[in-house]
Amino acid sequence: MAKEGSKLQYLTNGILKENPSLVLVLGTCPTLATTSSVTNGFGMGISAAAVLICSNIVISAIRKLVPDKVRIPCYITVIAGFVTVVQLLLQAYVPTLYSSLGLYIPLIVVNCIILGRAEMFANKHTVFESALDGIGMGLGFTLTLVVMGSIREILGAGTWLGIPLLSKFIPGMGIFNLAPGGFFVFAVVMACAHWLTRDKSKIRDTVGEMDLFTEAQELKEKKEA
Repeated sequence: MAKEGSKLQYLTNGILKENPSLVLVLGTCPTLATTSSVTNGFGMGISAAAVLICSNIVISAIRKLVPDKVRIPCYITVIAGFVTVVQLLLQAYVPTLYSSLGLYIPLIVVNCIILGRAEMFANKHTVFESALDGIGMGLGFTLTLVVMGSIREILGAGTWLGIPLLSKFIPGMGIFNLAPGGFFVFAVVMACAHWLTRDKSKIRDTVGEMDLFTEAQELKEKKEA
């Protein structure tokens, strides 16, 4: 049971506790650049997740065959292969999304999330564990982009997936479609994630220590009086 629990943890950690964008603060460039709408955020998230899962599996499978001296170049070659596949699929079947994401699809090759998980996790764990880690991290990254894309599209354009929401009543706040709005939304979502993942036991201990300190100070003042 302990082993099953630990394997399940590989899958769930990336969603919130070790979310690559909000907690590990990796891949902030595509996070900010592609979340002006839900469609772009979801497309980028799914593309990166597909590359992450596939590259994790392959890198874990070949980790004992690759010499340490050429480890990183081999990883980049593997990742670049899967990025090319994803790029061609998007270009063939969803050209509008491909055009919208533009340069950020090829840049998945050097995405810190994918390289980081390859070096820190896939290089040291089994294929199955690496696949779970890729799914969890990919899901966490995609959810972050979708949440940020939803907030920015609703406030910036008054729509969600192109469906008019606030635009019927008030004009959109264009700043949310620009870089400053992206940074603001990113900061708010990150703060919420840290609030949800904070260690409540440490907070209780800190509050308890502060109460004891306050009591000690009050007793000291009474004795001096």
